[in-house]
Amino acid sequence: MTDLQRSRKTPKKSSPFRRFLKYTLITLLTLFVIVGGVIGYMIYQMSSMTASSQQDLERGDKSEYRDEAVDPVEDPISVLFLGLDSRDDNLSGRTDAMLLATFNPDDNSIKMINIPRDSLVEIVGRGTRDKINHAHAFGGVDMTIDTVENLLDIPVDYVVSLNFVAFMEIVDTIGGVTVDVPMPISDTDNATYGTIEIDEGEQTLNGEEALAYVRMRKQDPRGDLGRGDRQKDVIEAIIRQSADFRTITRFNSLMDSLDRNMSTNLSFGNMVSMHGYAGDLDDIEQYSFDGYDTTEGGVYYYVIRDESRAEISQTFKEHLEISQSNSGTAESTGDGESARQ
Repeated sequence: MTDLQRSRKTPKKSSPFRRFLKYTLITLLTLFVIVGGVIGYMIYQMSSMTASSQQDLERGDKSEYRDEAVDPVEDPISVLFLGLDSRDDNLSGRTDAMLLATFNPDDNSIKMINIPRDSLVEIVGRGTRDKINHAHAFGGVDMTIDTVENLLDIPVDYVVSLNFVAFMEIVDTIGGVTVDVPMPISDTDNATYGTIEIDEGEQTLNGEEALAYVRMRKQDPRGDLGRGDRQKDVIEAIIRQSADFRTITRFNSLMDSLDRNMSTNLSFGNMVSMHGYAGDLDDIEQYSFDGYDTTEGGVYYYVIRDESRAEISQTFKEHLEISQSNSGTAESTGDGESARQ
């Protein structure tokens, strides 16, 4: 047999196991490339979104309640979340929801408190006492931060502002949120969603329904405190639902909405550095102020009791690892006697 004839000899067929291994490796490599591309695209989109939504504060990079700027990787930090009563890509107006969260990297713990929108406090920079949600209308994010810092005597390191449009689009993008509705709810907002009615019990809410759920308070016997608990329930539901793989397919739409309807002084690097808290988002310690209702000049206010304000302040100072000597010098703004006067 010639050399040419030998070279044309039919090669041996590979075994079924070898073929299975070959196809498995090819499949895994293909998936790796695809997933890598998706992750890379998501990182690029998030980086672009945070860059365009970046908001510089008048005070600069650090709170006046800090000796030096904090690092989310190494230091306990606080983040103020503001839900703004505005629409159409507008981030002005009053705050309809206000939540302060503190993060401690030593044990990856998170504490959160709802600040009732009608709380009677000193509006820092204005020299008057008014509802805390008016601070944003008077002086924007900067006056709001100053007022919250004065109320709790702790630094507000970062702030995230979202309006109604962003909230509804986020909920719709992730396929809705499932919550346990504590009572039948009916809420009307002709400018946004008309009239929404929600039955009691476990319900999956779309964006408009979720907004009505977190805004309603007149039918809640606990008023602002009950609404604050519902807001926290929806935030936790958003976190859980966002982990669903189906959300990734809607990622571009979500980033576009946040780009138009969110502002923050958190950089993309700050957000990435906080990934260590991901496993603790279902175990957030929640707090509420104790207080009472009052009416002055026909206007309703919620008065935070001094002892409650002091207790909450101390709890969050400890979580932020702030000593008394490093805290601000602001006096109490939740004085019940002063409010009555």
